[in-house]
Amino acid sequence: MKKDEPPLDFPDTLEGFEYAFNEKGQLRHIKTGEPFVFNYREDLHRWNQKRYEALGEIITKYVYELLEKDCNLKKISIPVDATESEPKSFIFMSEDALTNPQKLMVLIHGSGVVRAGQWARRLIINEDLDSGTQIPFIKRAMDEGYGVIVLNPNENYIEVEKPKIHVPSSSDSSDEPAEKRERKDKVSKETKKRRDFYEKYRNPQREKEMMQLYIRENGSPEEHAVYVWDHFIAQSAAENVFFVAHSYGGLAFVELMIQREADVKSKVTAVALTDSVHNVWHQEAGKTIREWMRENCCNWVSSSEPLDTSVESMLPDCPRVSAELFPGPLLVVDSSL
Repeated sequence: MKKDEPPLDFPDTLEGFEYAFNEKGQLRHIKTGEPFVFNYREDLHRWNQKRYEALGEIITKYVYELLEKDCNLKKISIPVDATESEPKSFIFMSEDALTNPQKLMVLIHGSGVVRAGQWARRLIINEDLDSGTQIPFIKRAMDEGYGVIVLNPNENYIEVEKPKIHVPSSSDSSDEPAEKRERKDKVSKETKKRRDFYEKYRNPQREKEMMQLYIRENGSPEEHAVYVWDHFIAQSAAENVFFVAHSYGGLAFVELMIQREADVKSKVTAVALTDSVHNVWHQEAGKTIREWMRENCCNWVSSSEPLDTSVESMLPDCPRVSAELFPGPLLVVDSSL
C-alpha cells in the first residue's frame, strides 16, 4: 500500500527550509552544517522532488537578488512595450551595457529549470554558487571593462490557475422523467466516487490545474535571443560583442545567427560555447555561417583530455576542445578565446 503523502506545503524562504549559503557559497543546514539532503522522507520520491523544486524556486529568487545587489545589474522588463496586464519577462544588464563603446559580454544559459544568472541548479545546491551561477563570469567581465547583458531564455510564460468550467448535471435537464434523472444521478455519483478514489491513490494531493500564458515575442529560448538582440544588443554602442553560451544557449545563438546573420557578423567578435547542443545541419545553417563559426567560435566540451586539447567533431562548424570534465562553463572572458 502506498505510504500517505504529507502535504505539499513547503516554506517560501531559505530560512524556512533551515538552509543558508555560508561564506564559501555552499548551501548548508543552519543547525547541522550538513549539505542539502534530497531524500528527506524515505519512500516518498514525489514529495522529495516537490520539496527540491520548491527550494529551487527560492534559490532562483536568491540568485536574482545577488545579480542586483552583488553584481549591480539592473532588472529590465520585456517586452519593452508591454501593457500592464500582459505577461512579462526580464533580463539583467550592467549600467553601461548599452553605452560601453568598447566591449559587451552576453551570457546565455541552457535549457530546463535554470533562469537568468544560473548555469546549473544542481551545482548551486550540491556544490556552491561559484560553480552553478554566472556570477564569477559577470564580476570578472565587469572588472575587465565589459558591459554585461544576462539573458533569461527559459522564462517564456507565466502560469495561472485554469478557470473552473461548470458542467451542468443531468438533473438540470427537465425533459426527462424524475425517476430516470434520479437513477442517472446515482450512477454518476458512484462513478465520480470511484474515480476520486483512484485519483487519490494515484495522485494523493490533487494540485491546481494551471494554464500557460506565453510572453509576446519571447515564447521560446530562440525567440528570446532574437528579441534581446533586436532591442538591446544591436542597439549597444560596443564595437566588440562577446557571447558565452552553455548547452541549449549555443543552439539559441546559432538560431540568432541564422535570422540575423549580417548584423551578428558586424558586431560579434567571438563566441565561447560550452557543451553546446547546436547542430548546424538540423538548424540548416548556411555555408557562410559555418565558415564564420569556424573562425570565431569555440566549443568547450566534457572530455577526459587535458584542458584545451582538440576534440574531434562530426560537424563542420566550430572547433571543439576539452573542458577537462569540467561540469559547467569555463571562465572565458579573454577576447582571444
